[in-house]
Amino acid sequence: MKAKIIIIGSGFGGLATAKKLLDEGETDFQILERAEDVGGVWRENVYPGAGCDVQSHLYSFSYDLNPHWTRDYSRQGEILEYLRASAKKWGLLPKIRMKEDVRKLRWLEQDGEWEVTTARNVYFAKFVVGAFGNLSDPAIPNIPGLDTFEGEVVHSASWSQDFCHKEKRVAVIGTGASVIQFVPEIQPDVKQMSVFQRTPPWILPRDDNPIPQKQRSRYASNIWRMQAERLRLYLTREVNVLGFLFPKLMGRAERQARKHLEASVRDTALRAKLTPDYRIGCKRVLLSNVWYPAITQDNVEVVTTGVASIEKNAVVDSNGHRREVDAIIFGTGFKAKDLPFAKFIYGKDGQSLSEVWGDNPKSLVGTSIVGFPNFFLLHGPNTALGHTSGVYILEAQAEHAISGILYAARKKKPIIEPRQKAQDRFTRWIKRRSKGTVWTSGGCESWYLDNSGQNSSLWPSFSFSYRMRASKIRRNEYDLRDVPGDVSLIVTR
Repeated sequence: MKAKIIIIGSGFGGLATAKKLLDEGETDFQILERAEDVGGVWRENVYPGAGCDVQSHLYSFSYDLNPHWTRDYSRQGEILEYLRASAKKWGLLPKIRMKEDVRKLRWLEQDGEWEVTTARNVYFAKFVVGAFGNLSDPAIPNIPGLDTFEGEVVHSASWSQDFCHKEKRVAVIGTGASVIQFVPEIQPDVKQMSVFQRTPPWILPRDDNPIPQKQRSRYASNIWRMQAERLRLYLTREVNVLGFLFPKLMGRAERQARKHLEASVRDTALRAKLTPDYRIGCKRVLLSNVWYPAITQDNVEVVTTGVASIEKNAVVDSNGHRREVDAIIFGTGFKAKDLPFAKFIYGKDGQSLSEVWGDNPKSLVGTSIVGFPNFFLLHGPNTALGHTSGVYILEAQAEHAISGILYAARKKKPIIEPRQKAQDRFTRWIKRRSKGTVWTSGGCESWYLDNSGQNSSLWPSFSFSYRMRASKIRRNEYDLRDVPGDVSLIVTR
């Protein structure tokens, strides 16, 4: 099966790319989705309490504002319905091939196209846009004895609807973004909960309220009201990036977080366990009003002595203390440092993206990669944000990819690839801008830093600067070339 363009994934990034292709009049594309529904991370994460930590009116497509959000911060189900509605509204559903789990991408230099192998089919395309998502594959630590555990085991990112926590002794491993959401939801119903914390997170209050029907009606009748609210939220959050770039400015946020902790946790010993010893922002800053109240309950224990091993009915800490449990819930995040998809993408030299990247992923504006022609990656290196909506970045990346495809078409050249000098220059800029930021100097270990210790995850500046840099390709940063063979599938205008 052939297509001019294949998009892999139907989350925010994949849908944004498809929408912009239609806006350009391009219809010869397919979206490959490994599941049976759109939604990406918002389809997969169905754990109790799952929701977004960016306000609803900002965490949405700029060209599809939604007046019907019911809360300031939306829950998982409402975001998923929004994505479903957007895909239907834009006429994308016929373009999506469900249950097509992509297993391998291979660039065929002699043909100037990509071979895309799924579990069921083989596709060929001139261009590929990888909207895999960088937080899509759960990370489960390799703990001795885990395979011998006789109770139930679940990860927050692959929560089973059959899993029942009620009246059970539960071990929760991790204290990240998902844990602070699901623990307050299940805590009242468990018999006993042991929360194994490696590093305490910084937590700020979450100003989350229902949006009254009257206000929603105003949004529905006046789009400028939504636009104004979105702009207000954007500007408020954008200012916060200054603290990440200049850590000395984080003092006020730390005082607010400490005040929140002190007001919520009266027990001094527990409060000491929950107090971070690194600069706020070094790890992901979390928002919650219910986390601290939940873990101060009598049926919850916070364990800071680590997990040494697991037995058939117990978790053993580093002190040898056994805690008998009926179920284990992992809230240990995703494979963000060692991205699984990179192992299965093979470029023009026959090397996988994982081999090319090694311990330090590199790219041009987080979207294209030397050695991988006609390939555009969403959620690529240095495109994550620590202070605002990632959808804003994904829209810019989609624009960048389509700009490159159209540029190749106008020049009647079948292949476009970033220049090595351009990628090296961009990489040096990232390294220079990351130096001294809270992510590299905040005194913590986080998934923001790759295995070489460099920031290869976050954009080290304002989000609008990324959009200005990335939304259109710079022609002097790309090479165009011909290939032998049939080039009839080039996008034409």
